[in-house]
Amino acid sequence: MSIQIQLDGEQIDVTGFERTLPPHSAVRDRTRLVSAGTGNPYTALTDDAWHSIARAVVSPRTVGTILSDHSESASSLIDEHVGGAVLRSVHARVWLTELFPGLQPRTGQEALPVADPEVHGDVDADGLPRAVLAYRYRDMGHLEAHLRQTIAYTRRANRDPYDASILARRVTRPVIAHPCRLEFADGTEAVHVLVVRDGITRLTSAWALLSRDGTPEGIARTATDAMLAEKPTRRGSEEKPLSQRMALGRQDVLAELHGEFMRGVGEDPPSGRAVRIGQACVFPAQITVGVQAYEESSLPRAEVFDDAVRSVLASVHVEFKAWDSAAQNVEVGARALMRLVRSEAADRLTEDAEAVYELALGRLPLDALPKVFGNRDIPETELWRAVYLTHFLTRPTVFDAVKRYAKQIKGTRRMTTAGYAEILGPIIDRSWRAGKKNTLRQARNAWANGGVLTDEVRQADWAPIPCSNFTSLVEPALRGNKNARLTLAVAGGIALMADKLLSRNVGSAVPEIVPFRADVNLTVTKLSEPTNEKGLWLLAHAADRFDATRGAVNSFTDSQVEKSGGSGEQFYTHVKVDLTSHDKILRDEAGSPVPLTQHEVVTVSDPVRAAEEGSEERPPEHSPIADRLAWARQRLGLLLADAETTLNQLLAMAGTPEAGTLYAFGSVDEWKKLHGPSANIQSSLWNNQLQDEEPLSEQDEYEYEYEDDA
Repeated sequence: MSIQIQLDGEQIDVTGFERTLPPHSAVRDRTRLVSAGTGNPYTALTDDAWHSIARAVVSPRTVGTILSDHSESASSLIDEHVGGAVLRSVHARVWLTELFPGLQPRTGQEALPVADPEVHGDVDADGLPRAVLAYRYRDMGHLEAHLRQTIAYTRRANRDPYDASILARRVTRPVIAHPCRLEFADGTEAVHVLVVRDGITRLTSAWALLSRDGTPEGIARTATDAMLAEKPTRRGSEEKPLSQRMALGRQDVLAELHGEFMRGVGEDPPSGRAVRIGQACVFPAQITVGVQAYEESSLPRAEVFDDAVRSVLASVHVEFKAWDSAAQNVEVGARALMRLVRSEAADRLTEDAEAVYELALGRLPLDALPKVFGNRDIPETELWRAVYLTHFLTRPTVFDAVKRYAKQIKGTRRMTTAGYAEILGPIIDRSWRAGKKNTLRQARNAWANGGVLTDEVRQADWAPIPCSNFTSLVEPALRGNKNARLTLAVAGGIALMADKLLSRNVGSAVPEIVPFRADVNLTVTKLSEPTNEKGLWLLAHAADRFDATRGAVNSFTDSQVEKSGGSGEQFYTHVKVDLTSHDKILRDEAGSPVPLTQHEVVTVSDPVRAAEEGSEERPPEHSPIADRLAWARQRLGLLLADAETTLNQLLAMAGTPEAGTLYAFGSVDEWKKLHGPSANIQSSLWNNQLQDEEPLSEQDEYEYEYEDDA
């Protein structure tokens, strides 16, 4: 039947609503499914994994029949050929209450307080991969907190959720799911469930329809309480395993929803609660039940399944319905690094590639940094982690291999150095995502504009010099020590990018921020030239003052700082350089260090070009009005000069034989779009001329008039 229902004040037309829900499955049907699955030679699951599927599917008898049909081939299953393996899956309808959210790159690239669990693959007695993963949590509290975080973040991250779509038409596109074993480091029994790898937004929206609290936290609480429900064993009965007690708990939750539904559909029309339950309780799913590794696959058998599933997800969210770029880069970077670890190239490295991989993904703490790179002198700080990871990932052997794997994963033939740098950004900034969340987007844009990957940084003949004070590297750098100079380039450049003092120079606002446009890696190149003493001191001070736990006051306007209620402890300050000062820090008349600006960073990188092309630095908001007016007049003059130059170039190109009959301004409409603003500028200048000046001559007045036709 078709009915209408209200959702957040909006009327939704619900189509295809049925007054019945599928019945609970019978134990004998679930048992037959498990038997059919374990007997199918093309599947690769344990008995516990099959039981998790049998509990989840709405009709285990139907799925069992499909799995029993393996007389000649795996034709009853869906084959997907991905990098290094074949995945085999089955389509089925499943209960919402049996689906757990799995790990996903979108949350992996964020600064979230609850750490992801460890992920491990599984193999059978013959060493062949199984289509199951193990998520290892610290304890049950860690699992609960992580589930709530995943659902609440997913809800916040999607401004246009699927609530209305699910209410109107149910979930129509299958989620991608597979069995998972939830393990616990504190010795708690393992729990076997079905996790969703693609479709977590749909999962969250369905729970939003069922939750009586529509906030992200309320939705997460409703979903998590259902997932972790546990039915205690009856007194005097034999204690059931935890996995079974939780399965019975979820079964009770589903039974309660069934009861609400039946009471609601007895009304005319059905109650809104009944409609929500009927539309949201059942999901189509593609459940992976088998995996077969290619003979030539270089991955360890325990890692084949996870890599294959992530390859499927990447094909969906990198090539088609894309995650945001940071989530894509986390996924591509992690998988490319793993392939490096398992390649022959790793054997030629002096570093332990697997340890570097663990450090890059945040699985090793900072105090492991000296051991990973074999140098006890390396300070255990976030910035030094960034320096050494950048150095490792730009060694020619590593750079070429990871770049090649990243292109394979993304399905592209070409990747520029800037494209490679963009992948590094979310790996490098993992340590300060929480402390610098307000500048994270601009910093990642700076990485995408080349980051600190200068031509010299990507060369093989240098290594970072660990030190407790970066200013100690300036003098060696000026004397020609390449190691000292490039250490400053990487450390100082990363610090400046993280605090939005070195950013991608695009957009109309650029002329008031920097004296000229330049790619980030070229600015770092200029700052770190051996003859640029001021640039090297600027990099050193930026690296020394960098704090991963908080933002720099330089990253914000005065009004933004005031609105935040910021105190001296909440922010720190990057400083301008004065080569005549004993500490090379520029100070004002009161003796306080002068804050560094983006304009100053670019000016110091190339003072000659800044003097030739650039405008003066924009005065602070609190500076005298006369200074601000003078700056604005100068900027207007430069912009008008640029506009006139561009106009002349346009007319010159249109006048060449190559242009033929092409009109310089494209069309009448395009001409009007240009003519209107230029006329407004001319009119404003005319109307605001000084009144005590000598009146314009008739000839002058004539030159200011213009024809209003095309």
